[in-house]
Amino acid sequence: MQLKKVHHIAIICSDYAMSKHFYTEILGLQVIREVHRAERDSYKLDLALNGEYVIELFSFPNPPKRPSRPEAQGLRHLAFEVDDIDKAVEELSSKGVELEPIRIDEFTGKRFTFFSDPDDLPLELYEL
Repeated sequence: MQLKKVHHIAIICSDYAMSKHFYTEILGLQVIREVHRAERDSYKLDLALNGEYVIELFSFPNPPKRPSRPEAQGLRHLAFEVDDIDKAVEELSSKGVELEPIRIDEFTGKRFTFFSDPDDLPLELYEL
């Protein structure tokens, strides 16, 4: 087996309209396809970043909450690479997104910060 790359990340949200707005209007991901699966009462939204398919956003009726803090077992966070973290923080802040203070990665010397999506899933901006 030779893995090539991560194909996509699947996220189940509690409020589809709110999460769709966040990922498309706030973060700027592009909609590839949106389908409603009536038999499951579920939406599936395929999202791209710079033309590359990256996120499947799902809605299901009453999904159970998954703990993410403090440091719960499982997927820890999703990180997005940015060229200018100050500009990215300023843009997200202007759209009402609360971000943690920018920190320095002790191993790489790179700057990063965390924020949350509408379901409090931890997201990171990492400056290269």
